[in-house]
Amino acid sequence: MRYFSFTGGLLLLMLSAFSLQAQDINNQQVQWHGFVTQGYIKTSDNSVFGDSEKGTFDFTELGLSASYRASEKLLLAAQGLSRNAGEMSDGSPSIDFLLMDYQLFNVESGTGGIRVGRIKNSLGLYNDTRDVAFTRPGFLVPQVIYFGKVRNLVLSSDGVMLYRDIFTDNGNFLLTGGAGKTILDKNVEIAYLFEDRVGKLESDDGATWLASGFYTTPDERLKLGLSGAVSSMDYSPGAGDFLQAGRTSFKFWVASFQYNWEKWSLSAEYMQEPIVWKQYGPFFPDNKATAQGYFLQTVFRLKPEVELMLRYEEGFADKDDRRGRAISTLTGGSVPGFSQYSKIITTGLRWDLSPSFMVRAELQLHEGTFILSSRENADPTNLDKNWNQFSLSASYRF
Repeated sequence: MRYFSFTGGLLLLMLSAFSLQAQDINNQQVQWHGFVTQGYIKTSDNSVFGDSEKGTFDFTELGLSASYRASEKLLLAAQGLSRNAGEMSDGSPSIDFLLMDYQLFNVESGTGGIRVGRIKNSLGLYNDTRDVAFTRPGFLVPQVIYFGKVRNLVLSSDGVMLYRDIFTDNGNFLLTGGAGKTILDKNVEIAYLFEDRVGKLESDDGATWLASGFYTTPDERLKLGLSGAVSSMDYSPGAGDFLQAGRTSFKFWVASFQYNWEKWSLSAEYMQEPIVWKQYGPFFPDNKATAQGYFLQTVFRLKPEVELMLRYEEGFADKDDRRGRAISTLTGGSVPGFSQYSKIITTGLRWDLSPSFMVRAELQLHEGTFILSSRENADPTNLDKNWNQFSLSASYRF
């Protein structure tokens, strides 16, 4: 039986369990939550989520989630998401997560269990909550690690995840490990195969393997983590395709650090992603590169409801060619070297007008265009190396 069919069967089993327990919905065991964010973006040059050089409101996030405590050990949870983000996402509803969480044990020293279904991947500090504006550190999460141009690639997976919480006098440990199918889209194909191909890029028949480990001190001030994913994607050529059936493999890992004072928070992460392209034929020779990204971020709380954020981040398509000279030479300069890196300074203001309503303003200064999607910036000769981005957003949750 193919892996996808196995996962689909588990999702149907979870929905059946939810249906069988529906008669208990009025007993307050069901919890509903939702959120909406509307953004405005203006850039000096280049395109971000629509025609941002003229200013665009083409950024909207809508989410609705429900969780049901079917028993002391069994939790059912789901979230639907609609995301409009320029040409990269048209707002079509999708399943963000849909899972069954069964707790195998709960003792004084910790808990352990298994999750089955579509699961948000625990990668870095922000991946599993990145779509909820109240939980991320800025208008968007740091793009040199949490790539918006391929967000679905490691956002969630259809599969099985084991988790283990360990409580000690010296701190707490949260460990996860599992396997699943990644969810690919046209954005991933364009980013990894460099244009919209006539064939199709799909997850291979094997699983994506994921693991994470996080440690927090007893006072929860310090948090350290290491997380990663290993996966492959297969390309099926289309009619008249000059590419052969090939494979793209990657290993994505992130080291995380966070420390919290009463009014300050300091966060930093470092990412590497070795990527290998094989068997695409003579017009797309075998190749490999290691993407790299890191950021340092501080948040200062002026008042409980007002905070300032400052962040510096750098990202590179290949850490061994940080200025992009190789691809610029190979293409005769038609692909500029600065398209292979990004250096970004971000400053922002967050104001929680109430526990349910938040507004943000943010300014970014960019050198390079590595974080930009070529789906929205199809002609690399029209890119500008130095550019700015101003963002406003309003968010509501319940």
